[in-house]
Amino acid sequence: MEKVKVSVRELVEFVYREGSIDLKFQARSSMTIGTRLHQLLQKGYKDGDEKEVFLKGEIMSDELSFILEGRCDGILYEGEKVKIDEIKSSAKDLSDIDGGSRVHWAQAECYAYLLARDRNLESIDVQLTYIQVDTEQVKILERTYRFIDLEDIVRNTLIAFTPFAKVMLQNRKRFRESISEVSFPFPSFRKGQKQLAGAVYKTVGEEKTLYANAPTGTGKTISTLFPTIKGMNGDGPEKWFYLTAKTITRTVAEEALSLLEEKGLRQTSVTITAKDKICFKEETNCQKEYCEFANGYYDRINGALLDILDQETIMTREIIERYARKHKVCPFEFSIDLSYLVDGVICDYNYVFDPKVSLKRLSDESRKNSVLLIDESHNLVNRGREMFSAVLSKSSFLDVKNLYQEHGALKKSIQAVNKQFISLRKEMQGKGEWKKDMDQELLEEVEAFVETAEKCLGETGKEWSQGFLQLYFDSLHYVRISRIYGGEHRFVLDSQGTDLTVKLSCIDPSRLISDVKKPYHSSVFFSATLHPFSYYFQQLGGSEEDYRFLIPSPFEKDQWKVEIDPISTRYRDRERTLPRIVQSIADCILYNKGNFLVFFSSYAYMREVYEKLKELSLDAEFLIQETIMSENEREEFLQCFQAEPEKRVIGLGVLGGIFSEGIDLKGDRLNGVVVVGVGLPQPGLEQDMMKEFYGEDGKNGFDYTYVYPGLNKVFQSGGRLIRSEKDKGVLRLIDDRYLTPKYKALLPEEWTPFEVIKK
Repeated sequence: MEKVKVSVRELVEFVYREGSIDLKFQARSSMTIGTRLHQLLQKGYKDGDEKEVFLKGEIMSDELSFILEGRCDGILYEGEKVKIDEIKSSAKDLSDIDGGSRVHWAQAECYAYLLARDRNLESIDVQLTYIQVDTEQVKILERTYRFIDLEDIVRNTLIAFTPFAKVMLQNRKRFRESISEVSFPFPSFRKGQKQLAGAVYKTVGEEKTLYANAPTGTGKTISTLFPTIKGMNGDGPEKWFYLTAKTITRTVAEEALSLLEEKGLRQTSVTITAKDKICFKEETNCQKEYCEFANGYYDRINGALLDILDQETIMTREIIERYARKHKVCPFEFSIDLSYLVDGVICDYNYVFDPKVSLKRLSDESRKNSVLLIDESHNLVNRGREMFSAVLSKSSFLDVKNLYQEHGALKKSIQAVNKQFISLRKEMQGKGEWKKDMDQELLEEVEAFVETAEKCLGETGKEWSQGFLQLYFDSLHYVRISRIYGGEHRFVLDSQGTDLTVKLSCIDPSRLISDVKKPYHSSVFFSATLHPFSYYFQQLGGSEEDYRFLIPSPFEKDQWKVEIDPISTRYRDRERTLPRIVQSIADCILYNKGNFLVFFSSYAYMREVYEKLKELSLDAEFLIQETIMSENEREEFLQCFQAEPEKRVIGLGVLGGIFSEGIDLKGDRLNGVVVVGVGLPQPGLEQDMMKEFYGEDGKNGFDYTYVYPGLNKVFQSGGRLIRSEKDKGVLRLIDDRYLTPKYKALLPEEWTPFEVIKK
């Protein structure tokens, strides 16, 4: 008999859909406050009562065997009676809660059934405990169930879920039958590729973590996806997440899956696209009065899910949009719902690592059966710092206060927050400073504001501004980050005029990245530029028991012509050396054929050089990266790079920007790359803080703050040049620091030996 494992929460949320999508509840509003209130109520349990109890049972239904499991909030004992307690926090006034939510009752009923069955109880009590987030008032709804009635309720719920289960089983069966037959989609392995695939297969098989530096040309995407999928052979994991920071690398992952499908693979996957990109409306506003795809979403979503799962395997953005329009459902929420039902998910880092938007319904058991594949993982260091930090400004609170002067409770709450901002501003010695400990008084007032805001959002018939909603989300995130605030954080104050910004700033994300990945079956961090390796291994949460894998470039050294022109690009020297730098770029272009990319440390520096280059007779079309570019504008920029164009193309961009990584201009589409400078981040308050932090931790603070992050941008930009075994080109590095012992030692092995430009 076929077995289907499903968590109680996932089961009832798929079967008992309620309401419509609404932006003000998109944040899963009471997540942090709700946890605190749950714990508050659980502290009031009597001796002998139990909290957070894991329950599990197997139920036969319609020729299927369901393994149902979950963690109930509490089990209460009153004499001979046993009671399940299901706690729900609510922003609504408790008088508006009449009989309780059907989803909430269904969840409690499933737990009651599992417990009664396990303990041979003929009857059991169930209570829904609602707690109001602002007042902390409690409303308890109670029912008593006979076991035979609970059995009927659970069986009917499983029958309603059975169409999903059958489609999932059908897809899983096709996948299992195909997995032994599917072969590597290329006739041979590239240099180092077989070793990387073997390392990934071993990592997945042993439930470990791997950190792999695999240079450009290794074929990292197929070398990680293929062995992971082959490892899902029945005894191994059941799901994978391919995480990346760039849209283009998500496309590469989809292409790799298509190649495997051509070889016989049958596996379901979905690509999650950011809400603001995939939204069908002009404005991303999920309120039902504005969006017909949000209004009545839950009435139509189950049909949409069954349809797409029955017809499709690789569910790209285009396919998601087509089915979303067909069934009139929100494409973003559609992809999120699908992510719980498919074998593989391609998405941004934040759906796993970011406390704001991670996939909340993913159960502990689901994580235990999932593999994380983190592409271009060098990007996760800075992204991790951002995700585990939180920012609030004085002005944003005052802006909202001015909009809602008539709302007494909201106005009072914002005034209390503002009072703390004023107090902090008075204590500051200058315009910017940082402390090891966050300000507790400010935190308490922000928590109070969140609770007041959630009560406001529960008011019926009230429209709230986007500014208010954003402030609510930002404040909620601030509270969340305060819960994980640790020794790697600093409390930063930055004053600009009358405004004050406070930030819970994460400097070293390693502990928090490690904590997130820990529940998963296994993790693979890979990139072409985990260099210097020791730095990224530490920053990404590596430990002694983790595997490390470094492979050399698959390309031959003679494919590169590396030149170093030792001209100072330091800020203090730029005006003096500008003519020499312009001439160096021009010489490199004139003495070599084809198209070029030239990278700079800032937009201002790039534009200054651009104005001078235009004055020279280079007979080329110049393209310049803008600070903000749409996806179409980016694509048009890259499409200009064609082999043997009528006029050669010179593209100017910034180090660390959209054209410095994740793009493939193979063959004669790109013949040369020039990098001006060493990519050092701009000095500032947070850089000073980071330098001090790493210095106190026994590391080289300057290297950790400036040198390593800067050089990674250089390596990424230079890596655009050679993308295949047939490519050849020139790479010119303009800066005298490349000839110092520190920088020479850090250059990639394939960039040596190099030629020094003599003047």
